[in-house]
Amino acid sequence: MKRTGPTNQLLRRLIREVYKTGRDNKAPVWVAVAELLSRPTRRRVAVNLSKINRYARDGEMVIVPGKVLGAGFLEKKVTIAAFSFSAQALQKIKAAGARAITLREAIRENPKGRNTRIII
Repeated sequence: MKRTGPTNQLLRRLIREVYKTGRDNKAPVWVAVAELLSRPTRRRVAVNLSKINRYARDGEMVIVPGKVLGAGFLEKKVTIAAFSFSAQALQKIKAAGARAITLREAIRENPKGRNTRIII
């Protein structure tokens, strides 16, 4: 059976853009993110804020190749880049003084992928 990949056209374009950025800038972090985004829907990443708080450091860019959920608390000043956010997660991120951006914005801000951490 032929592997088809995601059927969401926006996601397909994002995967191509992230992969191309990683390849052009020799940034393996973006290639890894593209591979994680290419997973089937049932295996796609969903991360709670408590996990981000546990593993991230202040001032770091955290990349979530999936959805950020609002369970837990965020106490660190980080930039969180993800494919999507729940409404509660966005409220808690803004209340903590952190930033929530899309993956497209993240590759424009940091094409080399420096000072980043992928949380799955």
